[in-house]
Amino acid sequence: MNEVESEILTLEEVAAYLKAGKRTVYRLAQKGEIPAFKLGGTWRFRRSELDRWIAAQIAEKTQDKT
Repeated sequence: MNEVESEILTLEEVAAYLKAGKRTVYRLAQKGEIPAFKLGGTWRFRRSELDRWIAAQIAEKTQDKT
């Protein structure tokens, strides 16, 4: 795993990465709908897991259309 893949992102960074609101990312993390973990009471996200989650979401939507 290279440095970018193992990069740990904050909630704010994930919101910018996904072009979503911070509240939306927070809610998804709380519900366990997006890969995340808590560190010292704040949400953290691994970029490689987010990329896999995004790919799975796209694949799921594509499958639903067929």
